[in-house]
Amino acid sequence: MPTYQYVCGQCNAPLEVVQSFSDDALTTCPECKAEALKKVYGSVGVVFKGSGFYRNDSRGTTSSTTPSTSDSSTSSTATATPAPAAAPASTPSPSA
Repeated sequence: MPTYQYVCGQCNAPLEVVQSFSDDALTTCPECKAEALKKVYGSVGVVFKGSGFYRNDSRGTTSSTTPSTSDSSTSSTATATPAPAAAPASTPSPSA
């Protein structure tokens, strides 16, 4: 069941309530007893917890085969040492 957040329009008291989808929204504040409760709507975030979710699960597969051990050893040594980055070009300062 989802947890809904409410805030009172008069005393600004926050309230969290676990309700069913079919339950009516609350209107009475438990703190000041005013009929001024309003639901707080915020951004909805999805959090995947656990060991079964991976970054590439939703992507299309390009190849379902794994490389052999000889292919992976040669490719890992080729990419292990990246080329040095070029130094940024110096720009002359404008004279006024």
